[in-house]
Amino acid sequence: MEIIELRHPYNKAQIIDEELVLVLGFFDGVHRGHQAVIETGKKMANERKLKLAVMTFNQHPSIVFQKVQKETMKYLTTIEQKAAHFANLGVDYLYVVDFTSAFSKLSPQSFVDQYLVGLHAKVVVAGFDYTFGNHASANMATLVELANDRFEVVKVAQLTENNQKISSTAIRNLLAEGNMQKVNQLLGYVYTFEGTVMHGDARGRTLGFPTANIQFAPTTRLPMEGVYVCELKVGNTWHHAMGSIGHNDTFGEGRKLTVEVYILDFHQEIYGECVAVRWHHLLREQIKFAGPIPLIEQLKQDEADTRKYFE
Repeated sequence: MEIIELRHPYNKAQIIDEELVLVLGFFDGVHRGHQAVIETGKKMANERKLKLAVMTFNQHPSIVFQKVQKETMKYLTTIEQKAAHFANLGVDYLYVVDFTSAFSKLSPQSFVDQYLVGLHAKVVVAGFDYTFGNHASANMATLVELANDRFEVVKVAQLTENNQKISSTAIRNLLAEGNMQKVNQLLGYVYTFEGTVMHGDARGRTLGFPTANIQFAPTTRLPMEGVYVCELKVGNTWHHAMGSIGHNDTFGEGRKLTVEVYILDFHQEIYGECVAVRWHHLLREQIKFAGPIPLIEQLKQDEADTRKYFE
């Protein structure tokens, strides 16, 4: 899959010079609803013997519209993770548009002319709730009029499960509850984020549970604080693990939030390595213990529960 980064106004030489099926969306999480939209685009591309392209943005539009600060915006997936999902879904080209103030001021007609017709779209596919143009003033019904028969418009209906819309918002709410089973069900894969193993307090080693302290990006959306069944990827290998998200309140108040992962049956040093963590199941919420001894007893139970989960 080829990735093309565009900044408004883009250089026309960057645009792939062939007719395409173009799928639109922000796709945070690339959940099963998003997958259905992209799979619809793939089917259309195969039927018409065209390449499939996706157009998304480098950041959430709400940042430019001042609804949220860039520093506090949390994402389910990074651009790199999205790209990996798109490639697995058979996307040929990924256009990543820099969502700037200038781009946000485009009228709906200008957006269609420059970013749909301009990208040689013969079919445009998007979800039922897709909006575009300055302050999201246009929608899928408007798009049919603005297309003016220059391309076909395909609207993909919402995907629901148990009468609930599969959406990024629903997944964020479930993450805040630590309901990883439901999160992963709606995603269609196990929730994962990446980070770098850094030196921590090394307290886990003294407790008999040496952990990898994961430094994560500030834009990462973490599950609820708690202890989880996890897997940690070192190199190309996934290892069974248990992960803790919390402030280590047993050892004092006001400590910073950390993500620590204890890898089962693992005895290598991996400081400085880039790793990925899959979050499978919440074992328990965080507890402030009276001291190290009851904490160690609980960690032994957590390890036993983790092993039982993977059995």
